[in-house]
Amino acid sequence: MELYQKLKEVKAKFDKINEQLADPANLNNQEKLVKLSKERSHLSDIVETFDEYVIVINNLKENKEILDSSKDKELVEIAEAETEELESKQEELEEKIKFLLIPKDPDDDKPAIMEIRAGTGGDEAGLFAADLLRMYTRYSEIKGWKYELIDINEGAMGAIKEAVLNITGIGVYGNLKFESGVHRVQRVPETEASGRVHTSAASVVVLPEAEDVEVDVDPNDIRVDVYRSGGAGGQNVNKVETAIRLTHIPTGIVVQCQDERSQLKNRQKAMKVLKARLYDMKLQEHNSNIAQQRKTIVKSGDRSDKIRTYNFPQNRVTDHRIGLTLYNLSEVMEGDIDELIEKIKIADRTEKLKAV
Repeated sequence: MELYQKLKEVKAKFDKINEQLADPANLNNQEKLVKLSKERSHLSDIVETFDEYVIVINNLKENKEILDSSKDKELVEIAEAETEELESKQEELEEKIKFLLIPKDPDDDKPAIMEIRAGTGGDEAGLFAADLLRMYTRYSEIKGWKYELIDINEGAMGAIKEAVLNITGIGVYGNLKFESGVHRVQRVPETEASGRVHTSAASVVVLPEAEDVEVDVDPNDIRVDVYRSGGAGGQNVNKVETAIRLTHIPTGIVVQCQDERSQLKNRQKAMKVLKARLYDMKLQEHNSNIAQQRKTIVKSGDRSDKIRTYNFPQNRVTDHRIGLTLYNLSEVMEGDIDELIEKIKIADRTEKLKAV
């Protein structure tokens, strides 16, 4: 039984982690303890299910012995009925175990940095980018997450050229990571007199927020520029140089933040985004070989792909990665995107299950 052997290995690993956590020699190594605790937390569900699975297997063995040797008709009937139930339970537990054995993305529980940029389509693309920003902030509110605007570059008539958000809460990155990609909109712009449908696009990038221990940034590699925040004039213009632009010289990554009136707070926010981008770069490098070997249904690594189309005349939204079409676009634009996200996550788990 290949699955049974795999589970025994997991149980042995779980027991070893418990020993390491109890070892006084590790008490002063906080980084190691955090890592072991996270790993133990992930394995605990598998081990609990395995323990239940072992009981079912043992009960099946006992029932088989009764069926093979007992001449007590009543006892045989009870064993037959129980066996049917136990076999059904065995199948159910095996399916559950297979899903639990899928390697968990260690970044899923992290906060996220979300970047939204207007693409092709002129002003209409900027208006659509603003709509996406509202959609994701509404979704965050529905989920009980907190979001903070780090940077925004506004255009005319409520359009945005670029917006950067920091979103915190339970399971943020795990829920939003598949939103990375090109989002396309089809609708009649307000300025279109003939009523012709236009197509434009915006791109979304979702990055896991990096912890200090994961990304080591040398201060000598960063050029810091301080400038005055822009604005519409009058009271909105900051007369003090509080806006920050960080340039990571080795990679050429540029991050800016002008949301806060404090130079220190803007610098801290900009550094958070810079670390997330550097961490993502390191992660993409690490995963590139795996991505080339196995093309998944959910092409989360390829941000050049058009992932979704929002068709306003037909109140339709289509996710091209899994061929899903829903006719509730008005609700989707109000942040009701749980069904889209859950279907993508199921498709991803199903694909990974094949590898398991």
